[in-house]
Amino acid sequence: MSEHERRRPVGRVKEVTSLSNPLVKDIKALALKKFRDQNNAFMAEGLKLVIDALDLGWEIRTLIFAKAGRGNAAVEKVAARTVAAGGDVLEVSEKVLSSITRRDNPQMVVGVFTQRLAPLKDIRPAKGDVWVALDRVRDPGNLGTVIRTVDAVGAKGVILVGDTTDPFSLETVRATMGSIFAVPVAKAGAEPFLAWRKGFPGLVAGTHLKGAVDYRSVDFSGKPVLLLMGNEQQGLPDDLAASCDRLLRIPQAGRADSLNLAVATGVMLFEIRRDALKLEGPSP
Repeated sequence: MSEHERRRPVGRVKEVTSLSNPLVKDIKALALKKFRDQNNAFMAEGLKLVIDALDLGWEIRTLIFAKAGRGNAAVEKVAARTVAAGGDVLEVSEKVLSSITRRDNPQMVVGVFTQRLAPLKDIRPAKGDVWVALDRVRDPGNLGTVIRTVDAVGAKGVILVGDTTDPFSLETVRATMGSIFAVPVAKAGAEPFLAWRKGFPGLVAGTHLKGAVDYRSVDFSGKPVLLLMGNEQQGLPDDLAASCDRLLRIPQAGRADSLNLAVATGVMLFEIRRDALKLEGPSP
């Protein structure tokens, strides 16, 4: 056993039934960004998400589970892992769990984790790596869906540029379906991002209404790719658009003049990663 393991605190197990319990109040406060930032913490719902987070090395502070989970082998195993890692375990009533999650039919398990952001300076893309940079993304559903899509296509991560919605809000985390734990997320202001972009070793592509190039005509293979996607309402600002090597468009045939941000990002990512995505098994 290492010195660190000997010194690591052992967590506690408590039963909580009151909505006025200070522990419950502190966890509920994480619904607000102010308190998430103050505590550098966030919530994630669902047994699978909590297991995935632990498997991927995320620090768990508190595990909350409904009394109905007592005797469930998987829940008890996660509770034991939480205690061993120095986290607290709260067994709560359905009423308390609903209050914490703000849902009438909450998941049986909720975890409180320490936030983790990737330093932009440490991102050094290699051949074939794909990163997505989102400028001032506002909608937590869009951000969560993009993170989930980045995970699905095997891209490397997401860079949030400027004043964006919080990647650790309950709504964003829900929309990621657990991918928040698998996809590195970095944050930067526009100027630091543009300074970092100057050293990007591959193709920088952005979608833009003024783009004259069909996104399907570009060869994305064999090089790192940085995909820039603009704000939901305004698209890419001039300084970010000017930083792109190629400005691309997704052709449309109907009356709609634009695509939802998450959909457009998904379309682009599946094209960029086309050569790397194969169905398993023999061809029919």
